[in-house]
Amino acid sequence: MSVSGVSSDDNANVILEKLVLGSNLEETESKAIIKKIMVGELNSALTAAILVALKIKGESVNEIAGAAKVMRSLVKTVECSDEFQDDIVDLCGTGGDGLKTFNISTGAMFVVSGAGGKVAKHGGRAVSSSTGSADLLEGLGANINLTPPQVLKSIEKTGIGFMFAPNYHPAMKNVAPIRKSLGTRTIFNLLGPLTNPAGAKRQLVGVYSKDLLKPIAEVLRELGSTHVLAVCGENGLDELNVFGKTYYAELKNGKIITGFFSPSDCGLSVEDKVDYIDFLEVSDVEGSKRKVLMGLEDSRSVEGKFIALNAGAALYVAGKSNSISEGFHQAEETIKNGKAIQALEKYIVTTTAIGSNQK
Repeated sequence: MSVSGVSSDDNANVILEKLVLGSNLEETESKAIIKKIMVGELNSALTAAILVALKIKGESVNEIAGAAKVMRSLVKTVECSDEFQDDIVDLCGTGGDGLKTFNISTGAMFVVSGAGGKVAKHGGRAVSSSTGSADLLEGLGANINLTPPQVLKSIEKTGIGFMFAPNYHPAMKNVAPIRKSLGTRTIFNLLGPLTNPAGAKRQLVGVYSKDLLKPIAEVLRELGSTHVLAVCGENGLDELNVFGKTYYAELKNGKIITGFFSPSDCGLSVEDKVDYIDFLEVSDVEGSKRKVLMGLEDSRSVEGKFIALNAGAALYVAGKSNSISEGFHQAEETIKNGKAIQALEKYIVTTTAIGSNQK
């Protein structure tokens, strides 16, 4: 059945039944039902049921693409040129991997900035993790509530712009309480990386399941991205993994290739560290702050290696290095020479100053 519009809970129940039976939605059906959810036209119970049914079935490319197009149509954008969009990189993860690791990609963005890259990161507070990127940045003393012009100014002055998701996706207020009450990943975990308000065309995307790597790359190709690296580390880590393989789907020059990356590819020795996930996990913002600061100050620490490897991949996607390996060594040097921690300090001071001049 193809539904071009969902006008009532009755029709939404038909969509729900289709999902429960394991059938994929057409893109038009996905767009219709996600729009109803985002504008608050469905009751909470039905919304929750549809989100869970999508998760259990497994989201298809058409479902993700349709939902992403709706979310993009409702986003508050950071207006910038096509050239600027192709000069910035977003480091983000879907979350929902069931792990409560410290904010690796958020730490990595300071290394990218310190190495001369430009980052437009899009994130929010924790949903199924201990701490979200917004929680960490706020805890470090940064102002996360910048307007679109202020985000551009932040990128110009520091090489980093952070867009706090609730400020840029006002329609998400209808979904946020339901996501929080569910406490588990939903299709909205996938949509965050697909709806950067600044329109970043280069992205390092951490994904909680390797089955979703190619679909994410396919959706981003359809949405106009130029260079994307979607990654999933062993153990379902939605980051590049220092202690095991990292599976990837890479979109470049309109083509998608899949494979895996080993730490040994950039000279890292893979130790038998079976407890490394426990080591990476934190219980609160303070724990994440400690690990991020450790990683930005000591490239030899486990935290530093994880941050450097993920920053290295982002530098590769940003066109600042020719490979992940080259990017990793560039990131290591950026940590060693103090430019990474300096980038963090500059970002905190600058966003505080910019934010004090709210218009």
